[in-house]
Amino acid sequence: MAEQFDKDGNPINTVRSFNREKFFQAYRAAFGALNSAQVSGLESLLESMEAEQNISNLKQFAYMLATLKHETANTFRPITELGSVNYFNRYDPILADTAARRATARANGNLARGDGYKYRGRGYVQITWKNNYKKLGDALGYDLVDLPDEALNPAIAYKIMSYGMRKGIFTGKKLSDYLNDAGTDYVNARRIINGTDQAEKIAGYAEKFEKALKAAV
Repeated sequence: MAEQFDKDGNPINTVRSFNREKFFQAYRAAFGALNSAQVSGLESLLESMEAEQNISNLKQFAYMLATLKHETANTFRPITELGSVNYFNRYDPILADTAARRATARANGNLARGDGYKYRGRGYVQITWKNNYKKLGDALGYDLVDLPDEALNPAIAYKIMSYGMRKGIFTGKKLSDYLNDAGTDYVNARRIINGTDQAEKIAGYAEKFEKALKAAV
């Protein structure tokens, strides 16, 4: 895939090799200092982005990074949804405290006692419910039903995030709906994950990540 440029002369499609020094210099100028764990997390993400075969638009990468900066609380690592076993019982087909919650659990594939906790949120953009673990695992070639903690493996978590955001798995909205050759709408791109919650804040992150990525190619 040969390098291409947008109307402003910025590279948007490229055989990628992100210059780490330039990326981290631009990141620190935009966001501030990084600790060693954050650097390691971002290094893993850059490696996954370099290997990505399904995205060539840097703005889509920028929005993915902005999303997980928010979703992982600046750790840049896959995380597990916080809460006690009792908290996740609300998603359990047996243990949930109302008939409506038990029905919702069953409708989303949580059929066995303990499934509410077993299929709690994991990853960069946290997936929940057994049906979603199965759907994404089947699509990507991983057994996430029997091994849900595999969603915490950074390489697998990246693939889940990329596939889900590209295909509209999470909300029905896709990266290409908002970030394409016709234009850029970082604010409404939040609908890919969670309506318009924190949309302006995350859009601001995306603009800074876009500059950092462009500096690094």
